[in-house]
Amino acid sequence: MESSLLIRAREILKILKDTFSIPSFSEVSGDPFKVLIRTIISQSTAEVNTRRAFERLLRKVQPFTPARLAETEDRDIEEALRVAGLYKNKTAVIKRVSSIILEEFNGELDFIYSLPLNEAREKLLRLPGVGPKTADILLLFCAKRPVLPIDTHVNRVSKRLGLVPMGERRYDAIRSRLEGLYEPRDYFAVHMLFIALGRTFCKALKPLCSKCPLMKLCPSAGEHSGRDLQQSRSHYLSHQALFAPHEPLKKSFQY
Repeated sequence: MESSLLIRAREILKILKDTFSIPSFSEVSGDPFKVLIRTIISQSTAEVNTRRAFERLLRKVQPFTPARLAETEDRDIEEALRVAGLYKNKTAVIKRVSSIILEEFNGELDFIYSLPLNEAREKLLRLPGVGPKTADILLLFCAKRPVLPIDTHVNRVSKRLGLVPMGERRYDAIRSRLEGLYEPRDYFAVHMLFIALGRTFCKALKPLCSKCPLMKLCPSAGEHSGRDLQQSRSHYLSHQALFAPHEPLKKSFQY
């Protein structure tokens, strides 16, 4: 990989660390099953709605285990998830994944800590509705494995910054490219900081290039305003399509 690209990637990370705070692992990690269910709930909804729906589900289902969720009435789960949207589809996924974890893994996801990385990822990907991003979130956030999850923000930001070719659509290729640019110890920071950048400045349809702390390092700065808005919209839709679930239940239900 070109040394100039590596240098620019490291400078980008340095500036982002100076701009945004990075949450600790303890703030985003926890029990793998809870993280999995929360990630399912988070699809196609705002963070505030994810939090409200997950908290409602936690209050309704105790103890919060695969066995308890698998036997909970659909209507009770749907009532808790209604605020997060797609609540019927999400309920179906949650019930199915809970049953499979109970039957095939004795109600535990402990294999994410002990199995070789690729084997653990493959087991996760066989679960209903779990795509590569969800699998990598569990591996990084819960088991602290050396993976860099790619969500729509990370995908969009890395391409606009010229770190990944704009036309690249393969999840594994994007992840491998970014993992090659950064040290494993920085994967969590890169993931969280690219998301912060995407939400704050590098927005999908109306990026705030003139206010972005990376403007001088970004080859796309200023290209996504005015007459180029339609192109940005096309990029946004292609980014969304990239992260479709492993087992789609509905066109808009994406991971």
